[in-house]
Amino acid sequence: MAECKQSISVHVDEAQTITELSGQLQKFKSDIYLQKVTRGNVLEVNVKSFLGLVTLHIENGDTILVRAVGEDCEEGLKAVVDFFTK
Repeated sequence: MAECKQSISVHVDEAQTITELSGQLQKFKSDIYLQKVTRGNVLEVNVKSFLGLVTLHIENGDTILVRAVGEDCEEGLKAVVDFFTK
């Protein structure tokens, strides 16, 4: 199974919502995860999970790892990276 990863620095506009991101990613067959290190602990959540996204408390300037696993992982990874870096 294909896997794609990319580390990014978060820069989102205040108008963007995690609900919007979660909805955009439902079309992908791949599982897409975000990893964030908080107080020395690695947290990983499925991006398609609204509750998981809320749990991460992502803020501008945070460094996160985007990981996608599946047949369309490249497209899914690009969608997440574009969302968090535009």
